[in-house]
Amino acid sequence: MLFSSFTFIFQFLPATVLAFAAARRHSPRAGILVLVGASLFFYGAWKPIYLVLFLGSIAFNFSLGLLMANPARRRAIGTAGVTLNLAALCYFKYTGFALDSLAAMGGPQLPFAAVILPLGISFFTFQQIAYLVDVIRGAKVERDIVSYTLFVSFFPHLIAGPLVHHAEMIPQFKRAAGGRNAAMAARGAAIFVAGLFKKVVIADNLSQFVTPVFAHLDAGGMVSTDWAWLATLGYTLQIYFDFSGYSDMALGLGLMFGIRLPVNFRSPYQATSIIEFWRRWHITLSRFLRDYLYIPLGGNRRGAWRRYGNLLLTMLLGGLWHGAGWNFVVWGGLHGLYLGANHVWRGRASAANGERPAVLGQAAGWAATFASVVLAWVFFRADTVGGAWRMLCGLAGAASDRAAYASPGILRVMDLPILLGTERLLLVGSVAVVLALLIALAMPNVPRIFGYREYRHAPEPAAALRWRPNAAWALLVAVAFSVALFGMWQRMEFLYFQF
Repeated sequence: MLFSSFTFIFQFLPATVLAFAAARRHSPRAGILVLVGASLFFYGAWKPIYLVLFLGSIAFNFSLGLLMANPARRRAIGTAGVTLNLAALCYFKYTGFALDSLAAMGGPQLPFAAVILPLGISFFTFQQIAYLVDVIRGAKVERDIVSYTLFVSFFPHLIAGPLVHHAEMIPQFKRAAGGRNAAMAARGAAIFVAGLFKKVVIADNLSQFVTPVFAHLDAGGMVSTDWAWLATLGYTLQIYFDFSGYSDMALGLGLMFGIRLPVNFRSPYQATSIIEFWRRWHITLSRFLRDYLYIPLGGNRRGAWRRYGNLLLTMLLGGLWHGAGWNFVVWGGLHGLYLGANHVWRGRASAANGERPAVLGQAAGWAATFASVVLAWVFFRADTVGGAWRMLCGLAGAASDRAAYASPGILRVMDLPILLGTERLLLVGSVAVVLALLIALAMPNVPRIFGYREYRHAPEPAAALRWRPNAAWALLVAVAFSVALFGMWQRMEFLYFQF
């Protein structure tokens, strides 16, 4: 059940909101039980059989937490639990990839029945691993099965994050969403609509200029330079508006029930260094990789070269977390190298003068950062390393024949054949990319516009862009919602769906 589906918006969500409000009038605990039931129904609506696996994972990790209350057994039980969680994740996500890679290197063809990747397994596994590790480190054991179940299953963050931390969520559940009020619900609904608009109006329409091109490359074709740049920049913006749109929708849904989720994006394409980019892009994943992988590996405490090795290994594993394929490993490795180079540069610049870069230096930093991110996205998006390489050749002008790709009618926008011809189609796509880039670079992001919790002490946006619960904003949100509804007929999954 997608957030951007009519079933979710007009059936599941209103029923859940009304049931939650009615139950909460009876007792705060009843409202939380409604959210647990709704979240489990939301997960089971995808494939009911995997609800058994999901509930088993929750029961297993909750039970381990109770057993870890004994300090003498805490580390041994916790380590075993982390190992078993990783084993389950690797089985579902990486067994096929490992066997295919072994066969490609000349190894035996081992039989393996392909399994469907359980929905959200990467997210709910990492969240529970973090819980077990924190208990090993001395955090309080959670003894309320209802709060723990909702921490793992809360439907706004269940499918594609943000990766939430038990210490920031469970206390909110135990307060039974006591801070919920009409103003908070209105703010949440407006944030949800803003995220929905980003997803179905911007991201999904940009995909029409991206998907056919990459499919053509993965099938062994080549593309001309103009189409290569259009598709690459189109995907750069598609994934931003798709994933940040999902995250905004999650924030809004949480507020409707009085729950504040962590912000996951802070205008990452405005970053002037790759270090800053990862402090702005998928913030909760960066936090997890730092706290539960990079720092345990030694972080920056064992010398510069060990630090760069830890960065590279962390990002390689982060890339593999995103998907079982060598293209994801390459993407993670590139970002590991980017981060190492950025730290080297920053160290030398600091030793030289210790001053902030001038405006020209910041502009150069932004350009280098954005170009590096764009090129890495090629490997993230392509289904094969060969397809990614052919895209890089196209970007470099190695396929200069304009007939290499895109005769009229091959690309489809809004599922209607294009009859404008290649030149005009390129123009339409280029205009769409430029407008989306301007929004990403010049507009404050959605949490800041709506004064979300983590932006209370940040400079407020211009008055015209600052949300207020008044008639003018209500009309604007209604118009945005109406436009988004028109685009929902495409029914396109989120890019982080089933990661």
